[in-house]
Formats: sequence, structure tokens, C-alpha cells
Amino acid sequence: MANPEHLALLRLGVIAWNEWRQENPEVLLNFYQADLSHAELSEANLSGANLTEANLSGTDLSGTDLNRASLRRANLSGANLNGVNLEAADLEEVNLSGLTLSGLNLSMAYLQRANLSGAALSDANLSSANLRGANLSGVNFRGANMWGTTLCEANLEKVNLEGINLEEANLSGANLSGANLSGANLEFAYLGEANFSYANLSGANLKEANLEDANLKEANLEGSNLEGANLKGANLEGVDLKGVSLEKITSELS
Repeated sequence: MANPEHLALLRLGVIAWNEWRQENPEVLLNFYQADLSHAELSEANLSGANLTEANLSGTDLSGTDLNRASLRRANLSGANLNGVNLEAADLEEVNLSGLTLSGLNLSMAYLQRANLSGAALSDANLSSANLRGANLSGVNFRGANMWGTTLCEANLEKVNLEGINLEEANLSGANLSGANLSGANLEFAYLGEANFSYANLSGANLKEANLEDANLKEANLEGSNLEGANLKGANLEGVDLKGVSLEKITSELS
């Protein structure tokens, strides 16, 4: 359960809370299963706080520092997350569907099995974030930084990733059927066993990418760069490789 002293201090207001926090930076904050619904926590310093299973529905978290905080299975429905810092935060299994997360810092955040369907992540920083098994259907990634992001087994069906930087990202086993990856940077990305069937990869940079056993059935690879890519065991049924850079690829193609 939550620490009653921490709850009492927080309810004194953000100014008083931040002053106390500045004087006590070493204290481990415990708000486990706390009911903070509709609270005014804008600009609060909650870095490293334990907010596991906390009720934050309708809470104003704008500008709040949640760096390294645990929000595992927390309720964030209707919360104001404008400008919140979620760097390295633990958001495992959190429901963020339909929320506006545009421009947020989610670098190194842990979002395994989170529900982000229909969320707005435009211009968000997702570099090195872990989204393994996450539901990302209908997400707006426009302008997002996804360098080194882990997207293993994530649902990205029909998602628009046009021009997104996915360099060194791990999308093994991810569902990208019908996704738009035109102009995306997938250099050195691990794409083994990913489903790219009917996906648009025109103009994508797949240099040195690992596509072993990937499903590329009917994918559009027009103008893409596959130099040094590993296509061993990949399904290329219905793929037109005319004009595609295939220099130094590893494959079982005749």
C-alpha cells in the first residue's frame, strides 16, 4: 500500500511537495495503489516514484517529472500528459489507448504489452524504448524517433511509419501487415520472422537489415535499399525486385 506520509505531503500541493522532495532526494516514494484521480500534480517531481497500480484517471500530470517512475498497470484514463517526462519509466501493461502523447520523452521507457491503440505519438522520443508485445494499431508516429526501439511481437498492422527512423530497431515477430514504411530507415534493424505482407516499403533503407524468415508477401519494395540484407528464408511471393539494390545480400534466391 501507499505510504500515508507521502500521500499527506503530496496533498499539501505541488510547491510544498517539490520543496520537500528537493530536501529529501534520497527517499523512495511509495504511491502503490494510491487513489490520485483528478489530482492537480502539474510540474510535480515524482521521479523514481512507485505508482504501480495507482489510480491517475483524470489527473493533471502536465509537465510532471516521472523519470524512472513505475506506473505498471496504473490507470491513466483521461489524464493530462502534456509535457510529462517518462524517460525510463515502467509502463508495462498500461492502457494508453487514444491518449495524446505527442512530443513526449519516452526514451528507454518500458512499455511491454501496453495498449497504445489509437494514441498520438507524433514527434515523441521512443529511442531505445521497449514496446515488446504492445498494441500499436492506429497509432500516429509522424516525426517520432524510434532509433533502437524494441518492437518484438508488437501489433503494427496498417500503421503509418512513413519516413520514421527505425535504425537498429528490433521488430522480430512483429505484425506489420499492410503497414506504410515508405522511406523509413531500417538500417541494421532486426526484422526476423516479422510479417510485412502487403506492406509499403518503397524507398525504405534496409541496408544490413536482418529479414531472415520474414514474410514479405506482396510487399512493395520499389526503390528500397537491401544492400547487405539477410533475406534467408524470407517469403518473397509476389514481390517485384526490379530496381531494388540487392548487393551483397544473404539469401536462398537462385
